[in-house]
Amino acid sequence: MTKLDRRNMIFFGLGTVGRDMFYALEANALIYYLSNVMQLPIGVFVATSLVFTVLRVFDALNDPFMGLLVDNCRSKHGKFKPPMLFGALAGAACYLVLFTDFGLRNYWFVAIFAIAYILWDIFYGLNDIAYWSMLPSLSVDQKVRENMGAFARICANIGMFAIMVGWEPITRGLGNTPKAWFLVALTVTVLMLLFQLFTLLGVKEKTTMFKEEEKTSLRDMWVVIGKNDQLLWTALSMSLFTIGYMTTTTFSIYYMQYVFGNKDMYAVLAAVVGVAQLSALTIFPFFSKRLPREKLYLYSTFLVIAGYLVFFFADQSLALVVVAALLLFVGEAFIQLLMLMFLEDTIEYGQWKLHKRNESITLSVQPFINKIGGAVSMGFVSLALVWAGIKTGDTAAVAIDDGGKLIIKLVMLLLPLVFIVTGYLIYRFKFKINKEMYDRILADLHERGELNLDAKDTAPNA
Repeated sequence: MTKLDRRNMIFFGLGTVGRDMFYALEANALIYYLSNVMQLPIGVFVATSLVFTVLRVFDALNDPFMGLLVDNCRSKHGKFKPPMLFGALAGAACYLVLFTDFGLRNYWFVAIFAIAYILWDIFYGLNDIAYWSMLPSLSVDQKVRENMGAFARICANIGMFAIMVGWEPITRGLGNTPKAWFLVALTVTVLMLLFQLFTLLGVKEKTTMFKEEEKTSLRDMWVVIGKNDQLLWTALSMSLFTIGYMTTTTFSIYYMQYVFGNKDMYAVLAAVVGVAQLSALTIFPFFSKRLPREKLYLYSTFLVIAGYLVFFFADQSLALVVVAALLLFVGEAFIQLLMLMFLEDTIEYGQWKLHKRNESITLSVQPFINKIGGAVSMGFVSLALVWAGIKTGDTAAVAIDDGGKLIIKLVMLLLPLVFIVTGYLIYRFKFKINKEMYDRILADLHERGELNLDAKDTAPNA
């Protein structure tokens, strides 16, 4: 890696520490806030839960348009930073509304929540697309991308697991009231904005690596997505993985409270998961130098399968819970990073096939996938809470019977395993961009004048 690559790796990665704290509180704790803190009537809770599913699916369809906006952005600060900043500021305002108690416990609560949620989803999606689509513009070298991606995922996991470990004991220590939750949400929002400054002010982009292109039309946007077969197969595989992963993580607090029998141990589980994923991302470059991505994905899937099997029989054994979490989340961390690399390789594949480079439209499928995964997993969790007997009235149940515990285990462990293994099989039989093909694509793009592999300079104000 060059000096510039190392600088960009650090400042790009640090930018997502706060972003993932911001997202993790919504993804992992908002449903708990609604089910166990707000004391919503069962009908209002179910209606609010549907907001997660219906509106997030609707908003996911909006992500390609956000990608189009980013790809067509022209400014002295580049095309990624302005939408990144706007998305962060607007998303922050909407986010705080989600955690504000207006005293409503009727269907007006659902209406206000729905408006704030859809707007937050849109603006966070704009920020997310701009952020991650900046990464493939910093280098086309696969190993450099892997190092940058691994460091960014390490930073993301630091932010995410700081929240996963901290939100339950912190909110409990503050009284577990709506006011306490708002204070936590406000703190996380401020940290998100501060960490974004590392990327906005510190990353320097190369200016002559890619040729100047005309703006992409609305019609061209659908061509970029629809005719990139490798992008579509990758998106399908990632979606299945994300549904499984997010169902497990969202359900974990309920598993520790109702199956394991001690909610206080959730922080321990979250800490183990954080150590597992950070360790996996730290050692990923070591393994990626020695094994092709195809084998890394296969071995990671084996770890995930083993982790789920151990978890299913863990119940009240903390030792087995720890072993299961280590196996499961080391494997999932490897898969998450590999998925990001597969997705980024489809950018050059699409440019090679369609003669036009569109980082942001291509990578708009990532927040699309996250939203679809979050929506479907939240639907599974919400229905399972009622099915298992956790949510039957205005307040959450103190305990559930053996049938309810089995429902939690099936939805948290068995169902996600089916989704994740199916995602691997789709990759195995449909994804064809290996290292040899990728190198050939770069050489062809360079020969066609669409990619300057000798570019060294940077924009002075990028």
